[in-house]
Amino acid sequence: MKKATIIGHFAEKIEYLDGQTIKTRIIAEEFRHKWGNKQIAKIDTHGSIKTFLKAPFQVLQALQSSKNIIILPAHNGLRVYAPLLKIGHIFFQKRKLHYVVIGGWLPEFLKRHWFTKRCLKAFNAIYVETNTMKKALEKQDFTNVYVMSNCKDLKILSSEELVYQNEEPYRLCTFSRVMKEKGIEDAINAVRVINEKVGRVIYKLDIYGPIDPNQTEWFEKIQTTFPKYVSYKGTVPSNKSVDVLQNYFLLVFPTRFFTEGIPGTIIDAYAAGVPVVASKWENFDDVIDEGVTGFGFSFKSTSEFVELLYCIAKKPQMVMDLKKECIKKAQYFTPDKAIGILVRKM
Repeated sequence: MKKATIIGHFAEKIEYLDGQTIKTRIIAEEFRHKWGNKQIAKIDTHGSIKTFLKAPFQVLQALQSSKNIIILPAHNGLRVYAPLLKIGHIFFQKRKLHYVVIGGWLPEFLKRHWFTKRCLKAFNAIYVETNTMKKALEKQDFTNVYVMSNCKDLKILSSEELVYQNEEPYRLCTFSRVMKEKGIEDAINAVRVINEKVGRVIYKLDIYGPIDPNQTEWFEKIQTTFPKYVSYKGTVPSNKSVDVLQNYFLLVFPTRFFTEGIPGTIIDAYAAGVPVVASKWENFDDVIDEGVTGFGFSFKSTSEFVELLYCIAKKPQMVMDLKKECIKKAQYFTPDKAIGILVRKM
């Protein structure tokens, strides 16, 4: 009997940079270190609709062979695997069911999917990324919810390795999927407005990340309008993120997704000692300590975004003073600390 089977989006041998794949791989690797390869089984949900056709057999295999079954699906996958596991648990009652949530979408999702909600209440534990999410689910009468922060296995810089930028133009970057909903255009426009307002290049903006395949036409179009101080830099391997980010003044995260969880890009920035300027999405206060590890502006308020960056440009020391606090904060998001609650519940 194995210690655990992990059902999630591993996408083996493919360089996926999305949060779901990265977190699934991190948990599997931590378990492998703790219990060894023979005690851990992995079921990869990568693929098309054919993958879901295999789901009943995958669930049966997991219940027969492991004491703990851990799932990490997104929206559609959850609607498949949660009911199957609830039914299977009737016949394998000694098994423990765990659901690790990636992102902040679950509370709103379950308001619209009562059957999935009912299935999840039969799980031994649901692990959400923030206290805000935990409280939201408890309002829906869940009693099996625990906080397990997002995490990344990164090299965290020491205070001696921090890079301080004291001269214009200050280097900004985005480090997420390239799509409208991540506020990419808001970042471009904010930099353009400030530079044009003062008549010189105060800020340069570099855009990193995979382009959403459904929005390539949109991004190709706006690339033709880039001023000389805005560039698209492509993707960065997950193990190189700190090396790239440490040379930036600020990470900007003007997300238009209100239900973000704990974005991996902010963990990357903290490990590199780079403060964050972000829109105040639902879980902002769980991730960013205002005036300590970064600064926030009202959700979707482009005018506040511009004003905040303009104030920072006039007082860049307010960013420099936060860098050491960022690397301290990064310690909270190491796999060993984050996954501890899951290990104890197993």
